[in-house]
Amino acid sequence: MDKNICQVYEDEIQLLEEEIKLLTEKYEDSQQESTFFSDEEILMSINSLQKEFQGESKGNESPSDLKARLGSLETDLSFLMKFTGIQFRSHSKQTVEKTGNRTVQKHRLSANCHSLSFQLEFQLLEMRNKESVSAVITDLNIVMASGENSDMRKFVSSAGEHGNLLTFFRSLSSYAEWYEHRRCTFLHFK
Repeated sequence: MDKNICQVYEDEIQLLEEEIKLLTEKYEDSQQESTFFSDEEILMSINSLQKEFQGESKGNESPSDLKARLGSLETDLSFLMKFTGIQFRSHSKQTVEKTGNRTVQKHRLSANCHSLSFQLEFQLLEMRNKESVSAVITDLNIVMASGENSDMRKFVSSAGEHGNLLTFFRSLSSYAEWYEHRRCTFLHFK
């Protein structure tokens, strides 16, 4: 009987090793997909988003120009969602305070990164000088779906305290991708 039990476990181990190999290949393929975007395409998307952020648009654009610009922005957003794995579900913005050179806006955002859902709430303080615009994130609150491990909860808490959205998005993207791989692997143990 012990040999039969050992054989069952060895077969299960072999199946898991094959799945790990397939998941590793799938991951390497997805990493290669991200290299299909040229540096020029990435820079064009970044420049387009920066222009939009800095408000360089003119108020007297024709409807066809606006439609073309909207199409360009949708393409940029699609590129960024494929590149990061983050799918935005909703966003709301409310202006809290606006003076001559200072604007405070409250943002609420909900999104998915692979299979992990999260919500963000923060205030964006914009200070305008003659030459530039500086933006600072304050009061960042990050809510993740319950049931995540304690290391992720600690990281989310730290990112919220420091107001570091860029680090949060980068880390979440990587974590969520590997979370999916782990979830698929451990389904065999159930």
